[in-house]
Amino acid sequence: MRTSLFLAAIGFAGSAISAISATEQARISLPDNPTADQRADIEQRLNDWPLLARFAADNAALPAPKPGEKRVVFFGDSITDFWGRSVGEFFPGKGYINRGISGQTTPQMLVRFRADVIALKPGVVVILAGTNDISGNTGASTLAMTEDNLSSMAELARVHGIRVVIATLLPVSDYVDVTQTTRRPPAQILALNRWIRDYASREHLVLLDYYPAMADASAALARTLTDDGLHPNAQGYAVMAPLAQRAVDAALATPSR
Repeated sequence: MRTSLFLAAIGFAGSAISAISATEQARISLPDNPTADQRADIEQRLNDWPLLARFAADNAALPAPKPGEKRVVFFGDSITDFWGRSVGEFFPGKGYINRGISGQTTPQMLVRFRADVIALKPGVVVILAGTNDISGNTGASTLAMTEDNLSSMAELARVHGIRVVIATLLPVSDYVDVTQTTRRPPAQILALNRWIRDYASREHLVLLDYYPAMADASAALARTLTDDGLHPNAQGYAVMAPLAQRAVDAALATPSR
């Protein structure tokens, strides 16, 4: 049975089924006779598209910030999500909170921004997002749509007194996987990064410019900093960490608006 037929068979509305892109359906690749676990996985994706359940228990257990605590939330997709998994503890000794979810796009992140950022009452949010919009993880998306979503996240944060650090997208490379630049055309990454830099300057946000530090002489994600051409490896995160820390320090030194 094809995935699309299976989704129809389990009785969900057509609008819900369309929330999973062709890319996502292909990645799931359900067999002819899906197991109970596979069926539960696809039902979960339809019932909780932004994955609000992912951090619900962690958020509920998190105490309110102590007086003077400099709480920082890193908010993003797999590049944020995998940080702790790739290098061990996430920013050792800092207590920073990782709220990245692999595969997510900016519309999904915007839906969960209140639950996974605002409700945690951080002093700073570090936003890194947009590469999965370019690859169409949740359907076709224009750069203008991504820009709108990033703007909305920044505006929501500032209304709640949260300082914003906005990061440029990393480059990709075909050294290992020759399809990376097809899925995420470098010209689109460069265009979105130009907008991010301009937006940060115009809105007086702290810019975290990862791109030049991660790119090699050919403007691709440096071979030594990745194992798949998309995600940083431990060496890549070692390059990113001090850049992120400086941006966080700069944000904390800036009065909230």
